[in-house]
Amino acid sequence: MTTYGTIPTSSSTQGPSGEYISRAKERIKAGLGARRPWKLMFNFRSFNFPSPFREVFGRIRSNVAYFRMNYAIVMLLILFLSLLWHPISLIVFIIMMAAWLFLYFLRDEPLVLFGKTVDDRVVLIVLAVVTIVLLFLTHATVNILVALLIGVVLVVVHAGLRKTEDLSVDEENTGLLTTPAASSSST
Repeated sequence: MTTYGTIPTSSSTQGPSGEYISRAKERIKAGLGARRPWKLMFNFRSFNFPSPFREVFGRIRSNVAYFRMNYAIVMLLILFLSLLWHPISLIVFIIMMAAWLFLYFLRDEPLVLFGKTVDDRVVLIVLAVVTIVLLFLTHATVNILVALLIGVVLVVVHAGLRKTEDLSVDEENTGLLTTPAASSSST
């Protein structure tokens, strides 16, 4: 019996590329699950002006820790939109997005370099700096600066106006001590 010209239908005969694609799909779902729900982030009943102004800094600190992945997605989306008219910058950005996906958003284990576990915040900062530096090398400086300014203003305004009382207060859920994948398993 020959199988020449037939297409295997069993999932066990997918081969290495099929397994890689299915694992990537699972990691995308799990990795993006680490972000906080957008509905919670934009719950309009949770917005008000803080009564004492010094409360703003505490709100910003808490909201940035809690919605860290959401804010990173917002910043990257704004940066992407600003680069649509600069093809070289867009190519560099897409390459860096692949690095973001594999090193930050889709990681299911802590990043280990030279036997040491790298904190999630360090990965976030290094990726952000490398992305910005490489994009500056493509001569789209004005677009990048304007996009970053808009993104930072949006994040600070949102974080300052959003109340923190309805957010879980334990450190594990705020993402202060966990990786994105670890915080997704706790929610």
